[in-house]
Amino acid sequence: MTYGHICLEVKLKNHPQLSPPARGLTEQAIPPGRRERHRSETRERLFRAALRLFAEKGFAETSVEDITNDADVGKGTFFNYFPSKDHILIAFGDMQIGKLRMLVEEARRANESIPEILQKMSVRLTEEPGRNPEIVRLILLANLSSKSVRAEMRNKQAQARLLLRELMEIGQRRGDVRSDRSSDDIAHAFRQLVFGTLLMWSLDPNVPLKSRIDSALELLWTGLEAARRTPKEQGP
Repeated sequence: MTYGHICLEVKLKNHPQLSPPARGLTEQAIPPGRRERHRSETRERLFRAALRLFAEKGFAETSVEDITNDADVGKGTFFNYFPSKDHILIAFGDMQIGKLRMLVEEARRANESIPEILQKMSVRLTEEPGRNPEIVRLILLANLSSKSVRAEMRNKQAQARLLLRELMEIGQRRGDVRSDRSSDDIAHAFRQLVFGTLLMWSLDPNVPLKSRIDSALELLWTGLEAARRTPKEQGP
C-alpha cells in the first residue's frame, strides 16, 4: 500500500461519508470525496518523485523544483503537502508506521500465530527500504543532523513501540510469546534489532534487506520461544 493511500485510508475511515473519487477533474470541480483521492494521488506523485530523485542525485542536490518537475505539478504545489524536503523522510516513516498499524489490526482480527504475523511484517516493512538503501541512509543521517526530523522520528519510534508492544501482548495471550518478560521489553528489543539491521544493511546492501530481516527475526523468535522449551529441549 502506498503512502498516499495510507493517508487517504485514515481519512476515509474517520469520514465514512466520503465517496470514492474519479480522475481527470480539476481540484475546484471535484466533490469532497473525490477531492481527497485527487490530493492523495498528487501527494503520492510528489512522494515517489522525491524518493526517486534522492536515490539518483542525493538529498542535498535535489531541489523542490526538481521534485515538482518530475511529478509534473507546479512548484508551489509541493508546499501544500510537505513543509520541506525533510518532511519527505518523515512521510516515509509515516508510511512504515501505517503498515505496522495495519499488521497489528490484522493480528487483532485473525487467528494467526505470531511467527506468521512476523513473516508478513518482514515482507511489508522491507518492500520500500529494500529497493532504496539511499533513503534508509538519509533517514538515519537526518536523525543525527536535523532536530526537527529527530523529534518527528522519535515520535514515530514511540508509536512503533506501542504497536509492537500490543502485538507481543496478543502473542502472550495466545501462548505464542514467552510471558516471563514484559511486552514492553520485548518490543524495545524488537525495535533495536530491526533498527540495527537497517543500519548495517544500508552500509552494505549487497544482501537483500528481506534476507537480513528474516535472519534477525528468526533469532529474535528463538529467544521469544526459549522459555516455552523444557530443560531437555534446551540442552545442557
